[in-house]
Amino acid sequence: MRLSAQQNENENQNKNYKIIAVDDEIGIIDSLSVFLRHSGYTLVGCTDPYEAIEKVKNEKYDLMLLDFMMSPIHGDTVVEEIRKFNKELYIILLTGHKDLVPPLETIKRLSIQAYCEKEDKFDQLLLLIESAFKSIEQMQTIKEMNEELKASKDKIEKAYLETIQMLRYTVEAKDTYIRGHSDRVSAYSVLIGQELGLYDKDIATLRIGGLFHDIGKIGISDTILLKPSKLTDEEYNELKKHPSIGKQIVSTSSIFRDIVPIIYSHHERYDGNGYPQKLKGDQISFLARIVSVADAFDAMTSKRSYRDEMDLEYVKNQIKEGIGTQFDPEAANVMLNILENKLDKINEIRAKFPC
Repeated sequence: MRLSAQQNENENQNKNYKIIAVDDEIGIIDSLSVFLRHSGYTLVGCTDPYEAIEKVKNEKYDLMLLDFMMSPIHGDTVVEEIRKFNKELYIILLTGHKDLVPPLETIKRLSIQAYCEKEDKFDQLLLLIESAFKSIEQMQTIKEMNEELKASKDKIEKAYLETIQMLRYTVEAKDTYIRGHSDRVSAYSVLIGQELGLYDKDIATLRIGGLFHDIGKIGISDTILLKPSKLTDEEYNELKKHPSIGKQIVSTSSIFRDIVPIIYSHHERYDGNGYPQKLKGDQISFLARIVSVADAFDAMTSKRSYRDEMDLEYVKNQIKEGIGTQFDPEAANVMLNILENKLDKINEIRAKFPC
């Protein structure tokens, strides 16, 4: 009775899988259907390879049994078309003779998982099918585990991001100048990056890096941050520690790995006279060089306790004069081009995040 119960359980499980067989000989399809039905499998047969491609495109199948030598197209062409839209379908290639198997390079390239010679009893094929479904189950388990891990990782990253965001708001609450500054620097940086045609990943890094570039100011005394007059040399040296403090804050999480160079290096100068490391030219992260231009532009066009915002023409001249010394030439020239031809975008950002 136990054996019978186990057989019933296996047969019921087999019915959950969908198999499609593709062979231009209807007799092979019929034989496969009868043979697999005895093992609890259900089979959809197809003698037209083009029809089979459409079926796989529009329906969910777990396994394909595919004849290699067919008309009007061979099995490898069928697989090539299927792999354009389905990378996961498990495929067993059937051949009339082992000498007719396609080259191993083709099998690897098309991700054909197995091949089998046709024979009347199909015993080897049944073993391959059982192995295929065990593999499919394992891959599904791995996929589910990865999804669970990703969900957990996303929750941790979200919590950490919210914590850093709270620190940023704490910094902004200290200083009315800083309020909105990081949002504008982020938006200006993204604008420059888009004009440069950077990849989406780099644009995302600029967006986050711009938001948190001044996070290290959380560790700077209020008497320095809020001082209404010019800082002394000692006070300025203290303020210059904020990139290092910011780096320490965000380096504790791998999710901020890409923005560390922005936070740490946005006050470096192209000529090597910046801080904290006195890096020069290409030694400075290119994204940090972009944020540096955006940061300087916003600083000059924002009202401070000891001065009004600077005239736009004056700001443009300052950027021009800083090319090759304070600023990366490529990033600075793109910013100047934006100010000349796309000033409306700058005004939109300033309206969204007022000074």
